Amino acid sequence: MFSQTITDYWKLQFLNGDVIYNDKVFTVTINPDLSEDSRVMVLETADGRVLAVLTPEIAEKLDFSKGQEMSEPIFRHKLNEAGVLLHGADNLFYFSEAEKNVLLQESPEGTLRQLTEQDGAIFAEFESSASEQDLDDAYVELDHWAVFGSFEQDRLVSASSMYPWEEDVQIADLGVLTLSPFRGKGHARKVVRSISKYAYEKGYEPQYRCQLDNEDSTVLAKVAGLTLFGKWDVVSPNCTVGKSE
Repeated sequence: MFSQTITDYWKLQFLNGDVIYNDKVFTVTINPDLSEDSRVMVLETADGRVLAVLTPEIAEKLDFSKGQEMSEPIFRHKLNEAGVLLHGADNLFYFSEAEKNVLLQESPEGTLRQLTEQDGAIFAEFESSASEQDLDDAYVELDHWAVFGSFEQDRLVSASSMYPWEEDVQIADLGVLTLSPFRGKGHARKVVRSISKYAYEKGYEPQYRCQLDNEDSTVLAKVAGLTLFGKWDVVSPNCTVGKSE
């Protein structure tokens, strides 16, 4: 359903290392090359599998070893016992290969265009009309790798921006923000699809993330044609367990 780029990327994140437990539902891998910010990660895929990966240091603190009986509830209980805090999962959405082909055939609409640094004043007015919470949640910036905007009566009312997810990975993470009075009119759907088409044309896979409790964003992802890949969680920045001094 999803591109090889997506499936290979997540396999590399969760199956690169020493697999200490694996059954039809749950897999645990120890990887010494994880960054400190990713020293524990969990991915629950849309088809019901759960993958976990952690550093040897965290595995030692949890008293994990190869061959011992394991399950997701046991794993999470061990995390809690050791004081390992997770950040809180994000939904991960991508276009299926079929939906990608539909998207690439679409023509841009007249009220929508790519934004550049020349649109600084327009974008500043747009930002000033949004709440601080919406700005923080959306993380839409004019200086990102690509920015698209939808207009109503020459006013920028919805914008989406994206940036490469990681160095040497052909995935581009996107954010989207629509001003409150203009929601429900299809603006967000248009900018998400337009910027995603742009990403594909530049050789990148668009990635849409949102927190599990952000129902509006989850609905938007589906309306824009994206499909849920899974729920991804990572160690909390506030967690000190297994962190370098």
